[in-house]
Amino acid sequence: MMKKIAFATASLTIGASAAYAGGYAAPVVEPVVAPVVVEAPVGDWQGAYGGVTLGYAFKGDDRVGITDTATDSFLGDIGEAELKGANAGLRLGYRWQRGNWVFGPELGIEGGDIKGDTTGITDSGFAGEMDSKVNHMVALRFKTGYAVRPDMLVYGIAGVGSIDVDYELNGLEDSFSKSGYVVGLGVEKQINDKWSVTGEYEYANFGKEKLEFDGVTTEATPKYNNIKVGVNFRF
Repeated sequence: MMKKIAFATASLTIGASAAYAGGYAAPVVEPVVAPVVVEAPVGDWQGAYGGVTLGYAFKGDDRVGITDTATDSFLGDIGEAELKGANAGLRLGYRWQRGNWVFGPELGIEGGDIKGDTTGITDSGFAGEMDSKVNHMVALRFKTGYAVRPDMLVYGIAGVGSIDVDYELNGLEDSFSKSGYVVGLGVEKQINDKWSVTGEYEYANFGKEKLEFDGVTTEATPKYNNIKVGVNFRF
């Protein structure tokens, strides 16, 4: 009798274990690993700097028209002078930085061999020979840029400038100063934490200046494009 009871008890235990083994089992949930966000490095551009530039001005078209002062009648054009030539400059500026955006003012002076000349005869028979030379330009620029890489900045240029010009018509000389605007684009590459190199394109336009020479007048229209390379040192 006792053997039967023991056998029955063992059978119930095995059956219960088998039933439990084939029953509900809670799913295993893998832990969620949060992605690691790595922020792109931002270069350091803020601070004061100074630099030098070398450039070449070109395509500074200046059409020379002649007007009779006494009758105020237009005599015609003697030709078109193209201001062009090598130039060099000094600059001093300061930049602020907000994230990848970099902006600030820059004061510069440039001078060199930017000049143009033309010779011709108007339809009314006036013969003229004209020469002009830009002695120097002083400009206040504002540059706004974006650091496309920690060590590379791309920027736009907008500012005002004033030039000093020597002008000559048929041997008669005059000089004048004229203000205008300067716009352009540039790129700057850091060599290390102090030194960087730049490349820039600028367009400068100084409007019109009326000049009088021995009974005739002409309007000087100085303007030119300028390609420049430079080196900056950050203080």
